[in-house]
Amino acid sequence: MQETPDARLKRMKMRSWRRGTKEMDMILGPFADEHLVGMDEARLTLYDRLLWENDQEILPWILGNSESPNDYKGLISEIGVFARSRLKK
Repeated sequence: MQETPDARLKRMKMRSWRRGTKEMDMILGPFADEHLVGMDEARLTLYDRLLWENDQEILPWILGNSESPNDYKGLISEIGVFARSRLKK
């Protein structure tokens, strides 16, 4: 059975909010809430793939402490800008 678009978004939001580390929950959860609905198919597929990466690798990419894989560079940059803007509020 193929996943419906609504089920896919719900699954991705849930996985964004329940990462395993509180830090990543607080970064990816709000990002997903605000951005997933507006993403095109290619971006959704990339984000879905990112959700399968380990938090211990994603967090340093977002913080700029280590280089992210080329496929993720734009998305990681977008998530980082979003996360930093939330800290300033």
